[in-house]
Amino acid sequence: MELVFGYAPEGTRRRSPRLGRAIGLSLGVLYLIPLIGSIAELSGAKRILAALTYTAFLALYYAVCLVRDTWHDAIGPRTWALYALFLTVAVTAPPLLGPDFDAFLIYPAVVSAIFLPKRWTLPAIAACSLAAFAVSEAIGTRQHGVLIVTATTFSLGVMMLAFRHSRELVEQLREARAEVARLAAAEERLRIARDLHDLLGHSLSLIALKSELATRLAERDPSRAASEMRDVNGVAREALRDVRETVTGYRRRTLAEELDSARSVLTAAGVEPVVNLSGTPLPEPHDALFAWAVRECVTNVVRHARARRCEITVTSSFLEVTDDGRAEAAAVPGNGLRGLRERAAELGGTVQTAPRPSGGFMVRVGL
Repeated sequence: MELVFGYAPEGTRRRSPRLGRAIGLSLGVLYLIPLIGSIAELSGAKRILAALTYTAFLALYYAVCLVRDTWHDAIGPRTWALYALFLTVAVTAPPLLGPDFDAFLIYPAVVSAIFLPKRWTLPAIAACSLAAFAVSEAIGTRQHGVLIVTATTFSLGVMMLAFRHSRELVEQLREARAEVARLAAAEERLRIARDLHDLLGHSLSLIALKSELATRLAERDPSRAASEMRDVNGVAREALRDVRETVTGYRRRTLAEELDSARSVLTAAGVEPVVNLSGTPLPEPHDALFAWAVRECVTNVVRHARARRCEITVTSSFLEVTDDGRAEAAAVPGNGLRGLRERAAELGGTVQTAPRPSGGFMVRVGL
């Protein structure tokens, strides 16, 4: 039906080829083919007039339906003129040429339903139906013929209006799906960016620390330096695997793994790790949130705090990471803490950050 009438809902920019629309519109002309036989039975000037009227009606029918690229385009003066002329021919042909041409009366309602601005369509269909009734009655069409022409005009007009409405709903659904897909892609890009920040910040910090330590030990303790470089190699490989898993969406880092990694990172950085665990095992979403929180907080302690001690407290309702390093009250949270707040908000949790009165910094993730 969309091809037949070339209709594109208002507010869209989908273009329907005019040739395709012309072919579709030709299906509506099939109902007028029997009129050729009626014209052939006429004689003299009336036959010529009937042939010219028939030709003009078809030409105007195609012109009104094809003058615009799409149905939602603005209706200009030329289009209004063609539409008015089409209505005039459709209404005047039956009185001039006889009841055989009362089929012309049906087409104005159909064209109006898909041609006019939507707020005008119902009044236009009603007006076309009344005109069909009046003209059929005036030319002496039998009673049942008058009712048939009137009912057909109104029902086809309403049917085309319903079709127009359905096409608009379909197009709106397509646009909504496209928007959902766009938002999903944006959310996935944000997830990957956030996860990569968390992953690489942690892993690269550990690689930098162990590489620096290996450099210092290279001359006085080559075996220890080689051990540290093997650790660097292992961390680099693990980071590469984590990045691949994160990009493909399969990464699930547990809290226990992050706590073990945190102990290793803090120890390598010369920070004493203290881990306090209590409460029942956490559900998977909360466990993942606390795991990311430990990774982000430990990375910040190693990179910025210059601390000597870092304490991690985990219960069933909150995670708290504190250090005894230096903290600036006016420090601006970076992407890591911003991402952590977003993760917590998705689970209805909160993230609190503040310098400690005794020195150092505190991050608390509450559920």
